[in-house]
Amino acid sequence: MADASSARSEKVGPLEGKVALITGSVRRNGRAMALALANDGAAIVVHARNSADEAHAVAREIEASGGRAMVHLADVADEAAVQGMIDAIVAKFGRLDILINNAANRNQVPLAELTLESWNEVMGVILGGAFLCSRAAIPHMIAGGGGTIINIGGLTGHTGAHDRAHVITAKAGLVGLTKALAVEFGAKGITVNCVVPGQIGGARSATSGIPAPKPGGDENVVGRMGTFEEVAAMVRTLCLPTGAYITGQTIHVNGGRFMP
Repeated sequence: MADASSARSEKVGPLEGKVALITGSVRRNGRAMALALANDGAAIVVHARNSADEAHAVAREIEASGGRAMVHLADVADEAAVQGMIDAIVAKFGRLDILINNAANRNQVPLAELTLESWNEVMGVILGGAFLCSRAAIPHMIAGGGGTIINIGGLTGHTGAHDRAHVITAKAGLVGLTKALAVEFGAKGITVNCVVPGQIGGARSATSGIPAPKPGGDENVVGRMGTFEEVAAMVRTLCLPTGAYITGQTIHVNGGRFMP
């Protein structure tokens, strides 16, 4: 009987030879996206700011299925750290084809209690991190003949919510960044889209915050929460060669909770 590695080598996935960086990929949607792209043949860069044990666990999971992975810890709000991460990826794999800007920090605080420090911290990770990672990655995508950038948005960036002005503003900003980069780099073969998960089930980490209440309640038309795998499936679609004509779009995966 063939082992997992030999079985994997016999299967040539649609992303074989590609390299994907998923920021914040140690749990929930990030982990699911890493596993989905690895299953399609991409080498995966598992990223976290400081969760080394969890990051290595995801990398081992990928490798156990015959995939390739590396772990890199970095603060995506730190310009030098981001450049160092991209340099390390290219030094190891020789290229970078896919960037998924998923890293985020969330907390709930009323506007009157929201400090400028907290505002800047959230902006720096969610929006600043997407900017820094994209800026550092794009030259390598151009050198490789094209690439894919996916920004992971937030439903409250479209519906609003109490006590999250900083998070909502940062997530809404990703929509603008998506459009700007899609226009600027479309002719270079780079697609840029924003995927917006709705209410997703599963255990939440301490840094994920509690699910934000939505105006009008949490109902959607399918009558259940989504799964990490369903979000990852949409991301995967955009990364495949057949997704190359989709760019500049904000795509909601929310069971009909919000219909733009």
